[in-house]
Amino acid sequence: MSDIKRIKPGPRMSQAVVHGGLVWLAGQVGAPGESVEAQTKAILAGIEELLAEAGSDKSRILQATIWLSSMDDFAEMNAVWDAWVDPANPPARACGESKLATPDYKVEIIVVAATK
Repeated sequence: MSDIKRIKPGPRMSQAVVHGGLVWLAGQVGAPGESVEAQTKAILAGIEELLAEAGSDKSRILQATIWLSSMDDFAEMNAVWDAWVDPANPPARACGESKLATPDYKVEIIVVAATK
């Protein structure tokens, strides 16, 4: 298993797993109870940190899955996303509404990226 790298492993899951030139991130969330904007900014900063540790960056994201606790927050989340995403390399993306781990989480983002 030496060809599999697990980043920030815990008893239940790793925050990222690198294998075969790809990196899969666990669902990332912001501080519970914060605004959609604040949670999204924190999530995207965390994604950048994990990708850097995995040998990647946001220009190498292949796919993003975004869960919102309410689609009413779509525009607020998108304002942060649009300012952050690499406009020359936007990933494939899906966004849907779902109950998250607690009502205090409003946004969760999962990405798959290529390593460098």
